Amino acid sequence: MARLIGQRYLSPGAPSTGASGETSHKHHALTADEVLRVLAADADGLSITEAAERLSVHGPNALPSQRAPHPIVTFVKQFNDILIYVLLGAAVVTFLFGDWIDAIVILSVTLINALVGVVQDGRTQKALVGIRAMLSLSAKTRRGGKWTNIDAAQLVAGDIVRVEPGDRIPADARLIHASVLRIDESALTGESLPSDKSTPPVPAGSGIGDRRNMAYSGTHVTAGDGTAVITATGLDTEIGHIHALVTGTENTATPLTRQLDSFSKRISLLIVVVAALMLLVGRFFHDRDFTELLPAAIGFAVAAIPEGLPALITITLALGVRQMASHHAIVRKLTAVETLGSVTTICTDKTGTLTRNEMTVRTIVTGVDRYLVAGTGYAPSGAITGFSGQDATHSPDLNAIVEVFALCNDAHLRSTGGEWQVVGDPTEGALRTLGAKAAFDGSHFERLAVIPFAAETKYMATRHQKDGAESRILLKGAPGVVLERCSHELGTDGTVRAIDGAKWERVINELGAQGLRVLAAARSDASDEAEELRGSEFESGMLFLGVAGILDPPRAEAVAAVSAMHSAGIRVKMITGDHPGTALAIAREMGIAMADSRVLTGDAVEAMTDQELEIEAPDVNVYARTSPEHKLRIVAALQARGEIVAMTGDGVNDAPALRRADIGVAMGIKGTETTKEAADIVLTDDNFATIGHAVEEGRRIRDNLQKSILFLLPTTSAQALVLLLAVLIGFTLPLQATQILWVNLITAITLSLALATEPAEPGIMQRPPSRPGRGILDRSYIGRIVWVTLLITAATIGVFFYEASIGSTNAEAQTTAVTMLTLGQLAFLFNCRFLRASSFRPAVLVGNRAIYISCSVLIVLQLVFVYAPFMHPWFHSAPIGIREWSYTVAIAALIFVLTEVVKLVERVLRKEPFSPAEALSRAPVPGTSYDATK
Repeated sequence: MARLIGQRYLSPGAPSTGASGETSHKHHALTADEVLRVLAADADGLSITEAAERLSVHGPNALPSQRAPHPIVTFVKQFNDILIYVLLGAAVVTFLFGDWIDAIVILSVTLINALVGVVQDGRTQKALVGIRAMLSLSAKTRRGGKWTNIDAAQLVAGDIVRVEPGDRIPADARLIHASVLRIDESALTGESLPSDKSTPPVPAGSGIGDRRNMAYSGTHVTAGDGTAVITATGLDTEIGHIHALVTGTENTATPLTRQLDSFSKRISLLIVVVAALMLLVGRFFHDRDFTELLPAAIGFAVAAIPEGLPALITITLALGVRQMASHHAIVRKLTAVETLGSVTTICTDKTGTLTRNEMTVRTIVTGVDRYLVAGTGYAPSGAITGFSGQDATHSPDLNAIVEVFALCNDAHLRSTGGEWQVVGDPTEGALRTLGAKAAFDGSHFERLAVIPFAAETKYMATRHQKDGAESRILLKGAPGVVLERCSHELGTDGTVRAIDGAKWERVINELGAQGLRVLAAARSDASDEAEELRGSEFESGMLFLGVAGILDPPRAEAVAAVSAMHSAGIRVKMITGDHPGTALAIAREMGIAMADSRVLTGDAVEAMTDQELEIEAPDVNVYARTSPEHKLRIVAALQARGEIVAMTGDGVNDAPALRRADIGVAMGIKGTETTKEAADIVLTDDNFATIGHAVEEGRRIRDNLQKSILFLLPTTSAQALVLLLAVLIGFTLPLQATQILWVNLITAITLSLALATEPAEPGIMQRPPSRPGRGILDRSYIGRIVWVTLLITAATIGVFFYEASIGSTNAEAQTTAVTMLTLGQLAFLFNCRFLRASSFRPAVLVGNRAIYISCSVLIVLQLVFVYAPFMHPWFHSAPIGIREWSYTVAIAALIFVLTEVVKLVERVLRKEPFSPAEALSRAPVPGTSYDATK
């Protein structure tokens, strides 16, 4: 809560502030006079001297700007990573061997990674700038008994301010007077409708969305006017609290980052240990000189270090970024692409994300029939049909209620570039759209008088006259308020009958239970033509016309997307600031919740400890009346249970949770700049369904990363094992260090990159997500890696010794061994095109043009290695004949077949779903929990 001003401003007997800045009471729970007394202020405002004194003590009404670290410091920090150390070590080794090209490539990768890190570190600063930009620039303030415009930064607690339509609230304030005041607080609370404001106290435990007597910094006045006393400024405001949350919220490491870190540490340690073992065994068991062993050990390290891995990952992710951009998803953080493929839970806001943020009349109930209204948003298109399905556009009872809703209305519609928008209150915009759908023509009516809607009265009334005939009073408002003024209702064929109050109570409760906002309409034909309308004229005797059920409708594509998420084993949770009934109704319609699902409110979250919330969070799919702190705690609780969490949102209140989540997704059209800067991905079409496409792309990229790594590890391991066995057993080195570098180079720029463009495998969105905590490669692939490593190693060593035994020169034998190593890797590439499914299928030969381009380039480069004379002195190579090519190709084909045998054994042992139908039958369904800890 906002802190009160210092103790010396409190009146005698007023509660004091503690060290934390909290008080023993809340401003919204006090009367306006009590708040003025607590703040040592009055309705005439502060004196200029008093305001200046308070400003000097408490500082300006602004959010602090943090000094950004020097770019050089930020740049240097990017190198503090074990994988970078391995890369730099590889660069030094390759430089020592005289391979300038490889060294430059490796150093370039580290440089690119560092530059990307510098750019990403600036995101927090931009997010804070976005929040500061939400603060009002000026304010109408009463100082020294006079109204004046001052810089909003000069406001202090105790200042009296005036707000009007279009104004941005300059600081948190307690309303003293409010006249039909409505404030759009959606960026702060997530509510789709403007909040009606009043001055009476509300319960101390009320959430932000229920504090009708408060106005919060950064929100907008949509209607009416009011005066208020400032209660908090700067960091003490609610938006200042969000600023502090964004500042203090750390970005969690992505699954890929954590897995790469673990992988890098393990492989670095293994390389060092094995290299040392090579030196010891060679020296003390085979009595070799260190001058001979050191190059072999360094060659082993060069072969074993997967120096192409970071470049491979970066390129794979970059290709995914380009692909996602074509599906309206702009990726701001490279690793977020892969993280999407690991998501187990998506937490989403309701308004503007799952729904259109455009109020729509869904149902009309009159005394004659129940009507369904088609169409969504403010576009004036959509049929109105009766309960039996017949067109009802010309039904007298329907026309009567539409007339009231269309005329007793201050909003109007406009079309901009084919998009329909409402000017005015969203609910009235929905009623105006209803009139257009019903083909209502209001040009024959003249408004003579009006009583505007007010939160205290909960109705709006007008006096209208049609073509000079007798005037009518038209009334719309809260059902209870309208019903109590009615004695009759409109029946069949325009007949009038006594009102059935009990029936209408049931109808209103039924619509409310569906999450609909219910408005009622009535009219009175007994009216004079006075220019002033008084409430006493329609206190009783009015004709009740019926009710309308209004809803911010779900996006049709979002409903399908939620279903797709469930098929993919991903839980979808709605976290909104809206009311529980509305949230549950939308969640049921979206398929997020069942009819008997539990809704957890912000108050309940507030009362829970972190441990209690961790237990409850996985099993609750709908959260309502939540604040930014609640959203942050919910995301953290899910992460504590091992979930990989994506958080979507568009309001500034979503920014802290977006930063905390494993991946933050912001809406690009209606989202605030603060939210976009805090997010990892921005949806340019504000479409929840786009997240589904992004998740599919993320899974494809994760699969391709696994394919690439699965290809890279056995091939680099085989190169290293050849040298390792030569030293440990004591035979002649089958490969030179420069020859290993050659194989590394040509496979890195050809075969490794080919798998990055693989299309998605069938059924990719009908299988459960990867279990959180699982490594970058499944453990089940270890057997395959070992098997392929042994196959390629045995083939390479066997070819070398066979050639040596038949009298080939050492250069010819080594060249044949290099060719065998290269062709073995080429064959294994086709095994890797399908992670689990068999590659004995025609599909292995089609679908990825990059495969054939890479293979062609590889063969050309290998031909240059074998036959170009200038290559022979550099790499100790020599020409070989058709015989050598023939049997090495045959052995490579055998490696392909034997690898497929292992894949078959894996499929039998794993018993995992491989077809879409089987995967779908095993996928979690709505209302069930995916336990990420299992």
